[in-house]
Amino acid sequence: MRIARFSIDGNVAFGAVEGDSPDSLVLDIIKGIPFADFELSGTKVPVAKVRLLPPVLPNKVVAIGRNYAEHAKEMGGAVPDVPVTFFKPSTSVIGPGDPIAYPSFTEELHHEAELAVVIGRMCREVPRERARDVILGYTCANDVTARDVQRREDQWARAKGFDSSCPLGPWIETDVEPDDLTIQCTVNGIQRQLGRTSDMVRPVEDLIVHITEAMTLLPGDVILTGTPAGVGPLTVGDEVAVSIEGIGTLTNKVIKRG
Repeated sequence: MRIARFSIDGNVAFGAVEGDSPDSLVLDIIKGIPFADFELSGTKVPVAKVRLLPPVLPNKVVAIGRNYAEHAKEMGGAVPDVPVTFFKPSTSVIGPGDPIAYPSFTEELHHEAELAVVIGRMCREVPRERARDVILGYTCANDVTARDVQRREDQWARAKGFDSSCPLGPWIETDVEPDDLTIQCTVNGIQRQLGRTSDMVRPVEDLIVHITEAMTLLPGDVILTGTPAGVGPLTVGDEVAVSIEGIGTLTNKVIKRG
């Protein structure tokens, strides 16, 4: 099932996305929220008539750095012995079609296409064999990064946590296997990144074990699983799209920060 969060006539709701053609997609409005038992209402609305929002509003986004060997290499480092973890705040999250605002404190904004894991229930100290049980589904993410700031500052809070630095969407796919999916990033229609999730150094299950050893994850929290090689610059006016096999495409445009 594809689960989207959307607004229409000032109201916010979740809906199950139905259809295959982009022009004919409809939303069957969900009674309740997708983190508990829910029913489909049977009331349907065309996707073209709503505004798609970030599919979740996470309490926290836990991101993993250098989880693809080729990306670690292009960043000038080796794969770390343990996963590199950092946070992106909830205020960094935007949805499909929302603008990425180019911060005034950077001159080197980069895209990073990533598979995002959406947590479905509260969990802590999850054993590896139960890791899939805590997942609601998967979505596309762009870990937008101020690369020059990342190089200058030991902590990545400003480099990766600024407003609009975490596009998510277009929806959550609950019925996809994450182990070997094509992940791609284009800028203005030109391919920049192309990889497969099978190239992750540490798979989704290992990341959940590692993170929940330290902290409780809540329903709607998001894990960013790292980016393949090919990261590169964004400029004002660019349209950046992250596509993941079996999930969909997340598109955002870069604007000047006002």
